[in-house]
Amino acid sequence: MLTKKQQFSKRFFDVSLSILVLPFAIIPLLLLLGIATISMGKNGLFVQTRIGQFGKPFKLYKIRTLRGTTHANVIDIQKSETTIGRWMRKTKLDELPQLFNVLKGDMSWVGPRPDIPGYADRLEGDDRNILALKPGITGPATLKYKQEDRILLAQENPLHYNDTVIWPDKVQLNLKYLNDWSLSKDIGYIVRSFTG
Repeated sequence: MLTKKQQFSKRFFDVSLSILVLPFAIIPLLLLLGIATISMGKNGLFVQTRIGQFGKPFKLYKIRTLRGTTHANVIDIQKSETTIGRWMRKTKLDELPQLFNVLKGDMSWVGPRPDIPGYADRLEGDDRNILALKPGITGPATLKYKQEDRILLAQENPLHYNDTVIWPDKVQLNLKYLNDWSLSKDIGYIVRSFTG
């Protein structure tokens, strides 16, 4: 578990970096929201309930990249992506609105990715310790599985593979992140997210 001093350091860093980045991100964000709105024929801002710190739900902001509203699996997602949506998902530009989630305190720059209900909120035993962390825009599990869609598409049963292989591995990666946390490591994860 993070000490109060570590939590303060992490939060101070999150807010400071968000305030620093936001002036440079606001124009691209507005442009991408406009493009998404035109290409989808509906509001370009996508809002979805995700599980946050301590298992509490919160509203996650993303740029809309899919034509439909709910997608049960990676195959459905691939079929409903627009060309511009695929590009935004690949470059992670669809996640720019999460800067506001960080500023609000729902998320951190680094941490476990916020999952839909049915995963993190059902963790048991010591695995529940990762719920002490705020979900992150990036993190060790995000970096390891940056090609997750491609991995799942190669499986005969993508949902089963996710639930039995990827998800348990993500839990272990996030527990290790929690136990070994340092601000310098957070900076390293952010740098790796932008550089490769």
